[in-house]
Amino acid sequence: MLEVENIHVFYGEFQALFGLSLEVGEKETVITVGPNGAGKSTLLRAISGLLPPRTGSIRFLGEPIHNMPAHRIVELGIAHVPEGGRVFPHLTVMENLKIGSYIRRARKGVGKNLEEIYRLFPRLAERRLQLADTLSGGERQMLAIARSLMSGPRLILLDEPSSGLAPLVVTMLLDFVARIRSQGYSILMVEQNVRKALELSDRAYLMESGRVRLQGTREEFSQESYIRQAYLGL
Repeated sequence: MLEVENIHVFYGEFQALFGLSLEVGEKETVITVGPNGAGKSTLLRAISGLLPPRTGSIRFLGEPIHNMPAHRIVELGIAHVPEGGRVFPHLTVMENLKIGSYIRRARKGVGKNLEEIYRLFPRLAERRLQLADTLSGGERQMLAIARSLMSGPRLILLDEPSSGLAPLVVTMLLDFVARIRSQGYSILMVEQNVRKALELSDRAYLMESGRVRLQGTREEFSQESYIRQAYLGL
């Protein structure tokens, strides 16, 4: 579904990614882990068109997207949820969700999509008339992810969905991601909570200093001695 091949990404003259390659298959959940500054968020920005690679290629459903503007990439079926969620605080939960269906092909299905979101995530249904600013941090993050589903994506990019949240809320939020996964979406997720993220994933990549250092299935990653020592505390 998604093929990232040998991309080099820069912020001005500063190089953030060095020949990075990665794949996400149909209905697959892939996580990327690594220390701060490894380039994980930069990778998601490159895929979604916010920071196009200087060299290398990105293909989605067989189509090159590395030179496309971000709005076209959304229309093709990629939704990007940045770190922190970034909901509209002075709009209600329902209004935030409706904004997610702004692309042309999603507009006709707004009512049906809202019903589906509320069925999957009853907490958002309970709070649909509340202002987003009155939600807890976990609920705002949940809203941001649910809003991304309103565009009818095939692939969802999640950047640190559990960042800054209490442990109990992290568990709730990752359960939320698991429900999305069970609906058949493909997911590429950046996550610091390696132990819990691995439980959701099919495959994983370890990024360090803008490069892929290790990759493998969930089982291979869990047994890798470096991952166990540095990221799982075992």
